[in-house]
Amino acid sequence: MSPEPTSGPATDRIARTDRLTPDGIDRTDRLTPAEVAEVLALARAAGDADGADPLDEHVLLRLRDPEAPAVHLTARTADGTLTGYAHLDVTAPAEGVGAELVVHPAYRRRGSGRALARGVVDAAPGPLRAWAHGDHPSAAALAVDLGFTRARVLWQMRRPLTAELPAPVVPDGVTLRAFRPGEDDEAWLAVNNSAFAQHPEQGKWTLDDLRVRIAEQWFDKAGFLLAVDSTTGRLLGFHWTKVHERPGSARIGEVYVLGVSPSAHRGGLGRVLTAAGLTHLRDERGLDRVMLYVDESNTAAVALYERLGFAMWSAHVNYQLG
Repeated sequence: MSPEPTSGPATDRIARTDRLTPDGIDRTDRLTPAEVAEVLALARAAGDADGADPLDEHVLLRLRDPEAPAVHLTARTADGTLTGYAHLDVTAPAEGVGAELVVHPAYRRRGSGRALARGVVDAAPGPLRAWAHGDHPSAAALAVDLGFTRARVLWQMRRPLTAELPAPVVPDGVTLRAFRPGEDDEAWLAVNNSAFAQHPEQGKWTLDDLRVRIAEQWFDKAGFLLAVDSTTGRLLGFHWTKVHERPGSARIGEVYVLGVSPSAHRGGLGRVLTAAGLTHLRDERGLDRVMLYVDESNTAAVALYERLGFAMWSAHVNYQLG
């Protein structure tokens, strides 16, 4: 359950622009730290119930950044208990507004989800892109009712690390080493953005995006593997791993970001880096399972991961409006 709701006059809230939507949904451009804590507790409860976190990493990072431009919608009971939350990323509204929505499991089927969704549509200053984490029929039905179209599907794939792993046979002239924060930042960003030039999110990272993740508690430079030219030191590719740890849940590793410079394609580095990262997660972090995310439409990547023993686990759907 969420913690006890905060109390006190609206003037105690930080730079609020409160108003009530016609559906009774509270809207603001900034949340207090106490309200952020409520939202995070609600999201944890929903994730535990659904088996899929309702808010992605991008939204969670923005929740902790009071300067991030966003619209926040909240639904509460008469006594102030938080029952639902929606986040709108309005950084670049002309390019599209990212939206995510969650309702507490104990308060579903009471209209809060539909009211929040309508509030999202009303509040969006540009075309909407809304993620449904887990391909739930209820989310699909609501999307159809509100005129959204199914635009993109992201697969979560998993494999056990207890099964045999491919050996990371490094090609001649290539060295694998750990990422060096503060030294490799700009070189990594250049390779990442060129490797993902056509990707709607990953290819637009900035140094701030990288450094805010380096500052996260989960960051482990030993699990951020770089493939470099042994002679020149030029960065050729990388495998950034991540470990998810949450009280009450089993630890699981992630192929967080895997990329190869376009100039180093067709050399087998993607497979080598994948194998090296999986070995690190098993041998150095003691994990027995791993996951990754990949676009359903990226058939080459899906085929690579299937050959490496991954299988589809769940789907996350992006719906668009406007």
